[in-house]
Amino acid sequence: MEPNWAAEHLQVIRTLMERSAVYRRALAPIMTFNGLLGTTAAVVGWARQIEGRNFITYWVVVGFIAVAGSFGLVRRQAIKESEPFWSPPTRRITQALLPALIAGLIIGLLVLFKGSSAPADLHPVISMLWLPLSWVILYGCAVHAAGFFMPRGMKVFGWVFILGGCGLLALGIPDSVTRLAYAHGIMGGFFGLLHLAYGVYLYFTEPRRNET
Repeated sequence: MEPNWAAEHLQVIRTLMERSAVYRRALAPIMTFNGLLGTTAAVVGWARQIEGRNFITYWVVVGFIAVAGSFGLVRRQAIKESEPFWSPPTRRITQALLPALIAGLIIGLLVLFKGSSAPADLHPVISMLWLPLSWVILYGCAVHAAGFFMPRGMKVFGWVFILGGCGLLALGIPDSVTRLAYAHGIMGGFFGLLHLAYGVYLYFTEPRRNET
């Protein structure tokens, strides 16, 4: 059993190295899709004044849409390349992402269902300050973990989330910004604009990589 596991592990590493360019191309539409989704969701959430428990439910739903859309784009890329969708590399990347993403979901659900037990003046602060930045930091950890099986830029991308989330957590909500605008701004900035910027970068740098 052990030799089989080692052989499979080595094969996964070899496959990831051989197909790094393919995975890099697959990241561009995924990042762009999530960037557009996150930015649009933030604008809609702020415009419709979605806050409190509705804020949590809203962004959890957006998160599920993002995950489903990402896997759909991966599946389309796999079909285009005549490769199996649920391949060993895909399983490894999914396993790397899951712990931090599940932790973020659980924290959101705990605040959603247990937040009513907190003082009335504390619950809005939890949902509008701690929760969005907790999601940002945990997402950064998930991306960094997946970066061990993907192009190295993903590790840097993960660190941007981790350090950015920790930095904003230390600063708190500026007095000149409302809780609602701050919360949706955090979600739109990290999960929207950052993804969109990375997707555009991948699109514009890929042709030059192919030429070399």
